[in-house]
Amino acid sequence: MQWQMTTLKNGLRIITSTRTNLESVSLGVWVKTGAAYEQEAMNGISHFFEHTCFKGTKKRNALQISEEIEDVGGQMNAYTSREFTAYYAKMLKADAELAADVIADILLNATFPEEELVKEREVVVQEIKQTIDAPDDIIFDYFQEAAFPNQALGRTILGPAEKVRSFNGDTLRKYISTNYAGENMIACAVGNIEHDAFVKMMEQRMSSLQPKTFFTPEKQKYQGGFFIEKRDIEQAHVLLGFEATKYESKSYYPTVILSTLLGGGMASRLFQEIREKRGLVYTVYSFANAHTQTGLFGIYAGTGKKELEELMPVVATEVNKVCQEKVTEKELQRAKVQLKASMLMGLESCSSSAEVLARQMLIFNRIIPVEEMVEMIEQVSLDDIQNTACKIFSSTPTYTLLGSIDKYMPYDELCQSIKVKA
Repeated sequence: MQWQMTTLKNGLRIITSTRTNLESVSLGVWVKTGAAYEQEAMNGISHFFEHTCFKGTKKRNALQISEEIEDVGGQMNAYTSREFTAYYAKMLKADAELAADVIADILLNATFPEEELVKEREVVVQEIKQTIDAPDDIIFDYFQEAAFPNQALGRTILGPAEKVRSFNGDTLRKYISTNYAGENMIACAVGNIEHDAFVKMMEQRMSSLQPKTFFTPEKQKYQGGFFIEKRDIEQAHVLLGFEATKYESKSYYPTVILSTLLGGGMASRLFQEIREKRGLVYTVYSFANAHTQTGLFGIYAGTGKKELEELMPVVATEVNKVCQEKVTEKELQRAKVQLKASMLMGLESCSSSAEVLARQMLIFNRIIPVEEMVEMIEQVSLDDIQNTACKIFSSTPTYTLLGSIDKYMPYDELCQSIKVKA
């Protein structure tokens, strides 16, 4: 993937990847900030700002912000994660400058009108309540908190309702002054757009952005532990997790490949053993979430009250097996092909490519060539998978249960059943 980058005097990096055969452009601004960079008293502020910056600027009200994009057939959205916040749009090539103008406007000129804040506080509170009511959603928040207790990385992205209701315009302006700056922001565009033209668009609109942030990221330390919440619902939801790798680690690709072959598809070990052979679940999968300082490997399953007691010993057995016996060459190659295909097919999308370019620059301070990523995947060996599995599964487990729960494997018994040495 060909790309160009220009850095403004305030440190804002502007990246483009031009595709002249297209009629559209995907562009946006990515910020290296999120829930993991919030003080406890401000938990939820990153997400709340992402909502409220759309509620009016010095030259547009909330309706105008939406109308100007949609009147030309464009799409605009935003998201907040634990370590990143993004504001992005997809437009026809002739309307790219409009999208750039609106995104820069909401980031630099948001006015936070009180009447809009009153409404948006309750909108976010409703989002919090909706998440709590969705067991297969809220369990991931419980899981994250159990893995990283009493620290920013373990707190929720949405924050608690009482804190959200306390945020006002002054709170938001202070947050922007500390967490949004040229050094931790990327403007990126992929599609039918010239690099110099996009640089000019962003330079005209974002040169006033402050260069430096004024916050110190909190140390991220995995701990692990146990959480259970019984609810009168049809299913039992369970998450088992372990400490994994950070982004900048040689173990990153072995970890992702391990997750793929263990629980990344219908041919994976967990799916075949737990669903196909035993019929214990409808959904089971594994995942590997990297962060800047650490990571989290997880196995999720949704099962019935009667099946839960049988489920976890099988999961523990599969965890032990991948450490005690080398995976087969066929499994390894299948996982590699799955990972490469997913990566390469994703890069065919302008929106996905913009996300990859921006996040890589924020994480690694460079763009990793596709050929290099493919080579790193190819270099992973059977020994690498086994060694990575042993390191991950020898860490203290995080065990989270939610839902219709009667008999289940206790935490201490689960820990003893996973007989893995690093």
